[in-house]
Amino acid sequence: MIRTSVIDNLDIQTTISKNRFAGIWKMMQGFRLRYLGAVTSLGVSAAAKTYTYLLLRYFVDTYFVAQEAGIGLPYIALGFVGLALIEGGFAFLSTVLANQTAEGITRRLRNYLYDHIQHLTFTYHSNTKTGELIERSTSDVDALRRFFSDQAISIGRILLLFVINFITLLNLNAKLALISIIVIPFVLAVSIYLFKKVTKAYESYQEQEAVLSTTLQENLSGVRVVKAFSRQFYEIEKFEKDNWEKFVRGKKLLLMHSLFWPLSDILCGIQILAGYLIGAIMAINGEISVGTYIAYTGLVVYIIYPLRNLGRVIVQTSTGLVSYGRVMDIIKEDREPLDLGDYQPDGSLKGKFEFQDVTFEYEPGDHTLENINFKVEPGQVIALLGSTGSGKSTLINLLPRFYEYTSGRILLDGIELNRYPRKYLRQQIGIVEQEPFLFSRTIRENITYGVGRDVEDKEVEQAARAAAIHDVILKFQDGYQTLVGERGVTLSGGQKQRVTIARTILKNPRILILDDSTSSVDTETEVEIREALQNLMKDRTTFIIAHRIQSVANADLILVMDKGRIIQSGVHADLIQKEGVYKQIFNIQTRIEDELEKELASA
Repeated sequence: MIRTSVIDNLDIQTTISKNRFAGIWKMMQGFRLRYLGAVTSLGVSAAAKTYTYLLLRYFVDTYFVAQEAGIGLPYIALGFVGLALIEGGFAFLSTVLANQTAEGITRRLRNYLYDHIQHLTFTYHSNTKTGELIERSTSDVDALRRFFSDQAISIGRILLLFVINFITLLNLNAKLALISIIVIPFVLAVSIYLFKKVTKAYESYQEQEAVLSTTLQENLSGVRVVKAFSRQFYEIEKFEKDNWEKFVRGKKLLLMHSLFWPLSDILCGIQILAGYLIGAIMAINGEISVGTYIAYTGLVVYIIYPLRNLGRVIVQTSTGLVSYGRVMDIIKEDREPLDLGDYQPDGSLKGKFEFQDVTFEYEPGDHTLENINFKVEPGQVIALLGSTGSGKSTLINLLPRFYEYTSGRILLDGIELNRYPRKYLRQQIGIVEQEPFLFSRTIRENITYGVGRDVEDKEVEQAARAAAIHDVILKFQDGYQTLVGERGVTLSGGQKQRVTIARTILKNPRILILDDSTSSVDTETEVEIREALQNLMKDRTTFIIAHRIQSVANADLILVMDKGRIIQSGVHADLIQKEGVYKQIFNIQTRIEDELEKELASA
């Protein structure tokens, strides 16, 4: 299992380079011999093709023109067969080596890229769209695979074909050889010009494809919301708009590609026809033999068209270089150092916190949290209450060091929080998120996800009972082995929430974070969960984010937040006696509950 930043003895970080060709060459470390073997095999294959035409020249001049006795027709026939076998065999070997190189490099790149994404910071993931990451990890990596398997090897093949056949033509007739390459500078000039154009067009096309992937990913993930609000036509129009933009950019890209082929075909066609005509005149005038002319007609094709294909490869190489740049944009992002910290206690944490003038900024000058001060004793329950955007979740995210506070101090058991390694902190903290997330695995696998050891069924069931989900699980046909759909879609909101709570309970953390964890359950289920969690919270420091007063009434300390500040703090009995936000929320919720009870009673 891959756990380090070095994959197959190569740190992909070292392949980052301003020069993309240099970066790609570095990326080929460990596969360069195979690549050179593929190119060499192509050279042998090309040489065999060339010798086929030389043998054809010998055969024509000896048996048809001079009508002399040569080495013998059986040997010539064996020569043609042998050269064909050599050409085909080494071409096959080259293809195998090239594909092994491409698959090996991209497998290593995919592994590293996935590993790297797992270790990027919360800030990066918050600012980057999921569809963009998926696009770069799939489409762009696949474009690099095609570059290594096709374009990179094609460059070597084309150059070898040109060099071998041009040298052969020079030996046959220098005049014909020089005439045959007149068009080459023009083909290369057109190729280089279109290379720059295609690079920009392809980069724009890939960016729009990422937008389309994001639209599709969001729509499929939120399909229940779309159907619930009957927004299918809105989503269809949105998709069609993004798809049309991709179509326009794709058409522009294809136009750039299509411009090259007519121009190169015309130039190369004129060159070959002119060569055939001049060669025929030279053969008629006796300047060259008929066999030499026949050999020339074959060899000139392997000079002109490989260079025409070189232009194609140059144009298509732009896609690989663009994809390399897009992948490297992710890889050059700094990882979150999980083990950075110089202090780790011998035993478990006690859970004593002290916030001293803590300030946090997502952006410079934007105080998301400002001058936060409070103390927490081990085993206490701290409740955070406030409107959306008041800073509750941000404050909680500082505890496992998802974000680093900008100024002030947070002490945990008397030690500065940023001295604890992130990995250690997160092992000691159990979190139930506001939006429960389950993987497409069995219920048992989801509950045991956060435990790095083998877990007995008895432990899993105890955790499920504590989360008031055990009886529900047993109602499923496969019980704990029931497969959960994508993002837990086969379970109700309350069931998903209780499975995630069971996952946290099984982890047995010293510090609990319940981020509005009962928001998706009914009142009866909330009571069951709250009662089940009472024993779990004993001797554990617990932070609760909630909107219902009923959920925070028994907390040891209630913090009321607004615009990143603590505006009220205390216990429930004291806060309802004071004028302020807490009392207002309490009165509103109490009134609503009274009215609901009256309506139910009358019904």
